[in-house]
Amino acid sequence: MSRSRRLQRLSSTSNSSSSSTSPERGEDDDNDSFMLQANDSQSSLGMEMSPENSQDDSARQEYEERCRVSPVHRLPAELLISIFSRLTANSDLQSCMLVSKEWARNSVGLLWHRPAMNKWDCIHNVVQSIRKSNKFFAYQDLVKRLNMSTLANQVSDGTITGMTDCNRIERLTLTNCTKLTDLSLQPLVDGSRSLLALDVTGLDQVTDKTMMTVADNCLRLQGLNVTGCKKLTDASIAAVAKNCRHLKRLKFNNCVQLTDASILTVADYSTHLLEIDLYGLQNLESPSVTALLTSCTHLREMRLAHCSRINDVAFLDIPHNPDHPRTFDSLRILDLTDCNELGDKGVEKIIQACPRLRNLILAKCRAITDRAVFAITKLGKNLHYIHLGHCARITDLSVEALAKACNRIRYIDLACCINLTDNSVTRLAGLPKLKRIGLVKCSGITDRSIYALAMGEIKNGRRINGISVLERVHLSYCTLLTLDGIHVLLNNCPKLTHLSLTGVQAFLRDELLAYCREAPPEFNDHQRDVFCVFSGGGVGRLREFLNTQKANAASDAAGSNGVGDNVSEMGDAEDSVTDTNGTNTPVMLVNVQGNHAPGATPVVPTPTSGSSNTPPVLLTHALSNHTWQQQYPLSAGGSSNLSQSAPASTGGPLWGGPPAGLGLGNQGGAQHVTGMMGAAILDEVDEGDEAFGEGSEIMGD
Repeated sequence: MSRSRRLQRLSSTSNSSSSSTSPERGEDDDNDSFMLQANDSQSSLGMEMSPENSQDDSARQEYEERCRVSPVHRLPAELLISIFSRLTANSDLQSCMLVSKEWARNSVGLLWHRPAMNKWDCIHNVVQSIRKSNKFFAYQDLVKRLNMSTLANQVSDGTITGMTDCNRIERLTLTNCTKLTDLSLQPLVDGSRSLLALDVTGLDQVTDKTMMTVADNCLRLQGLNVTGCKKLTDASIAAVAKNCRHLKRLKFNNCVQLTDASILTVADYSTHLLEIDLYGLQNLESPSVTALLTSCTHLREMRLAHCSRINDVAFLDIPHNPDHPRTFDSLRILDLTDCNELGDKGVEKIIQACPRLRNLILAKCRAITDRAVFAITKLGKNLHYIHLGHCARITDLSVEALAKACNRIRYIDLACCINLTDNSVTRLAGLPKLKRIGLVKCSGITDRSIYALAMGEIKNGRRINGISVLERVHLSYCTLLTLDGIHVLLNNCPKLTHLSLTGVQAFLRDELLAYCREAPPEFNDHQRDVFCVFSGGGVGRLREFLNTQKANAASDAAGSNGVGDNVSEMGDAEDSVTDTNGTNTPVMLVNVQGNHAPGATPVVPTPTSGSSNTPPVLLTHALSNHTWQQQYPLSAGGSSNLSQSAPASTGGPLWGGPPAGLGLGNQGGAQHVTGMMGAAILDEVDEGDEAFGEGSEIMGD
């Protein structure tokens, strides 16, 4: 290749390579996060190789030599930026900036895109660099994301005064920086025409003055979170809605001065809205909800918790055309917590208009009855999350229908539904994807419900849905529960990470509370006395402790009956049997279908391995008393009373000796007798065990 051709090719390559840092871009063009000011983006390479400055032969030779020694200089800016973006440590990017001017120009944007603001030293360095008069780059224009929520209430107006020159910020997060006022916020957002998301949660000193500035300058705004900004009024929110036509996500939680006036304006102008949260707006009435649903047809989430004035009219007034029924297929999440005036008719209309709801929260909607729950069953497989806590008028009839029709439920809360019995929980236990269930203060449930949750749906002695996927179970104040049932639950739910048993007398013992987490500091003395919640590693440690105690009790019982040697031999055999949760625990055979008193479910002796016709070892959950006794007959005095719901105690064994009258001899071999506390070894069926979809929200106590 001739020298002239080579120089021509190098010149064209140089021009294309420097295109990403061209100074000719407009002021509002922020599509490139790495754009620089004109006086800094003009590379020495570009000047040397541009047609008008290519007369200097020595400069050409110098560039040619650089490319010969290091071909990396031929890489275009876009490729360099892509390579640098793979570096995760700021120290590595700083090293890149020291290599050459070209590398510095293409790495500085990545380093300043989201400056670290989690320490005072970092803030000081950022502000100092921005204020320098002889700086190499216009750092203030490189900052795209600014997040000071880590320091929260330590941040004051003086802290962010030095950032007022950063007019190209796209995401500004000042969550819980409660000392900030209009004095610093208004200058910060003034001129920020690139701002896409603003979060000022908890800034209760912010007034309409700042929001009016946002409305006048931040025309591209898409997300606004003003949760807890109690001084904001309808005037500023209406101005934002009228001027910022690209709004998609709004959170007005506890903005107590807002009324229908501003929300109706939002409905009229923000037609692209995807999410809106109006938690705690006590002045909000039904017309606003009707307008939002009618105008914002792309709405995915609507949260109206504690909007106490909303009633059935909010949904019944939605325009309806029998020939062309209108549905809001995009709506996936609807929260109506504590909307006391909402009744069955409103819920029926919701289901009709929003047939693809995934999360429906009706907690404390005390007026709804079984009629509303029967309407919810029409959601079928779309329903993943349902909260009916404190809906005390619903009964087993509708809950069983819900479990049958909506078999993809992951989360269900039925706290304080006092009319429910074991029948409802047994049906819910068959849900193959159930991960979290809340039964707080469902005083009618017994160990039968707990066995059902532990084993899931069983047919012919086999689990239908494989290993339990339960993660969180809330059983506080279910006073009929015993140690036996909870131990079965622990041993058959290997994924369990949260178990609440507050107020359950059987667990108010020092040896068990040792594995309980600490009560929240705001609890009073009585609440602390009955608090009993196991979470994280505490669940596993509780399981191990109960298994150990039960094994010791069984060993002691067997030794007291003179069969220690035989029991020891069987114990060795049992050590090779691993439960579904990976632990080795005694096996058991119990029947929970019969009408037995709590803690008095009969226990079946397990045959020895030497028996020629040993039955399969399983928890006969689905068998009747008659069938169960035919398969595994008890000796005289067969049923036994195991642990009852014990009073609070610091001493004494968790379990006593072997049940009275339970024979140990069978076919010439010793039998190892265990109680309901043992783990069941099951034949598991993998049918329908498909992967989970999106996770459910976490339920607290």
